[in-house]
Amino acid sequence: MKQRTGYYCTECGNETPKWAGRCPACGAWNTVVERPEPVVQKKGRASRIVSAPKACPITNLQESAEIRFSTGMGELDRVLGGGAVKGSLVLVGGAPGIGKSTLMLQICSKLCEFSKVLYVSGEESPRQLKLRAGRLHVESENLLVLSETGLGEMLESVAEEQPDVLIVDSIQTLCNSALDSPAGSVSQVKDCTMALMQLAKGQNITVFVIGHVNKEGSIAGPKVLEHMVDCVLYFEGEKHTSCRILRAAKNRFGATNEIGVFEMQDNGLMEVENPSKLLLSGRPEDAPGTCVTCVMEGARPVLAEIQALVVSSAGGNPRRTSNGFDYNRATMLLAVLEKRGGLKLSVCDAYLNIIGGLWLDEPAADLAAVIALASSYLDKPVPSDLAAIGEVGLTGELRTVNQLSQRVSEVRRLGFKRCVVPRVLEADSGLELIPVHNIGEAIRAALRG
Repeated sequence: MKQRTGYYCTECGNETPKWAGRCPACGAWNTVVERPEPVVQKKGRASRIVSAPKACPITNLQESAEIRFSTGMGELDRVLGGGAVKGSLVLVGGAPGIGKSTLMLQICSKLCEFSKVLYVSGEESPRQLKLRAGRLHVESENLLVLSETGLGEMLESVAEEQPDVLIVDSIQTLCNSALDSPAGSVSQVKDCTMALMQLAKGQNITVFVIGHVNKEGSIAGPKVLEHMVDCVLYFEGEKHTSCRILRAAKNRFGATNEIGVFEMQDNGLMEVENPSKLLLSGRPEDAPGTCVTCVMEGARPVLAEIQALVVSSAGGNPRRTSNGFDYNRATMLLAVLEKRGGLKLSVCDAYLNIIGGLWLDEPAADLAAVIALASSYLDKPVPSDLAAIGEVGLTGELRTVNQLSQRVSEVRRLGFKRCVVPRVLEADSGLELIPVHNIGEAIRAALRG
């Protein structure tokens, strides 16, 4: 029977029946290539009826509590929703050299105490894994290592060893010899991930898969890869800094608004139980253009430092740059600050930066950003013992945010004496609350003296 010819995009994996110079899904040029599609044989009516699964009422299904276990790292357990779930498929992505393999090898130290772990690496030899494990002080007879890129050989090893936890490093190096495409291609990544998903669900094995990211910061390969797995974790951070942040983009067994904070050291990743202290370390004193706010990362309050720089524009169009802060929201705050605050920012270049690699995407950071911008424009420093929490509206008014009492408690715990807030709370010992109604009052209260 004649084969049909299909086309797919090597960048995003979108399939189309016709060739096109530009992918209609992602817009990339010259990425649509030809791929033969196997013809599916039609089955008879009787065979379809026999093999078809039977539907049952949902009331007849029994509820079974998910079996969770600790990975040995509290920050990873927090992001996973309280620990790893047996039979789950977890995808861990991040830039090269950020610490993905280090994190996976470190959790083996705890997992090997009560389970058998098989670490399959397609990028390192067993000797290289041994050297890295020695540096991380990971040594156990329950930790099995395998340097293999073939999917069939890996599945044979899993069937022989019967591990409880499987770690694959990485999905882009895994290859099914039955397919003609090279490792890392769309068809290979989809096929290997499907095999790992069937392995996890069928044999109740917890599978951790490491994935590389492309230049846009998303997992390399087809987007369907993220839909197939149970959890998608992103490991973020700057290479020249020691701070690493682990966040969940998808989690079928928990929330996606939690983050885990690590610090990269010579002997591996160390958990940071107090991320606010790490993110505020090295903060300059009596320097204009900096202000501290408190954001909620899941159930954890985290103090973040917002830095701003406002300088006279040399050209006709002022520059607006933000790092770790939403660009559209930053431009909106600049417009409000000029209209309602009386600061002529339309002729100035403005830059916003969040220290530590955090991404602030909640309105509670608006007030601190406004105060930092005004401090840089007026060249007046914000007192080092003052923080600001609040949302800014288009009319310049300040609105309250959720969990304000918990944020204020974290501010007080870190040694701050004053806090600018949109409304009055109950009196807190050791912390002076400065209630303000608009950004004008907030700027005057923060920069007075």
